[in-house]
Amino acid sequence: MHIEPGVVQGAKMALSYATGAAAFGITARAAWEAMREKGIVSLAARSLITTALVFVFFEVLPHFPKGISEVHFIFGTTLYLLFGPAAAAIGLAAGLLLQGVFFAPFDLPQYGINVSTLLFPLFAIHVLAKRIIPADTPYTELSYGQVLRLSLAFQAGIIGWVMFWALYGHGFGAENLRQIGIFGAYYILVVAVEPLVDLMVLAVARNFRRFSASGLFTPRLFNPARA
Repeated sequence: MHIEPGVVQGAKMALSYATGAAAFGITARAAWEAMREKGIVSLAARSLITTALVFVFFEVLPHFPKGISEVHFIFGTTLYLLFGPAAAAIGLAAGLLLQGVFFAPFDLPQYGINVSTLLFPLFAIHVLAKRIIPADTPYTELSYGQVLRLSLAFQAGIIGWVMFWALYGHGFGAENLRQIGIFGAYYILVVAVEPLVDLMVLAVARNFRRFSASGLFTPRLFNPARA
């Protein structure tokens, strides 16, 4: 999902600064809500865990250059369901930054682009989750269909944002469209893997209910939503 150097250039980069700032603003609001719910220590612990996981996802798991970008296993829905929207967003942003600082400094100018591509789909599944998951259903009790819809929404969001940046930067030329199509065709295959991983992780999480009060997981993992 990385947008490579040179895809968006010059004055067009201003939009990436605006979208990145907006993504951080939404993250800050989610973080404030998480701190009010479980406290700053809980949010900090969850954010450290998600940052470490995202760094592993980016640097250890296989990733393949395909078309206009790269295909990564990000497991955004997994992070969301286990740790909540704020910690997931902080982990995605921080993990992406660490990758850029230590392994891919050439990606740092595109940080606003790439962090927008990650965070806005995450915020979208947060809205979707409120619609498709009944308030009395803990995340550990989700069905395959519910998890699949969240995964589809997240991956479609990634593809949509990559497509937007590619078209914004390089226009509607035939080669650019072909590269976008290649990326989308490969990336949607991630949906075949992520929901199964989510269900396995949630099944394992049921055995850790004793940690529900520890603050290491989102309260919604084990409990109904608060009225």
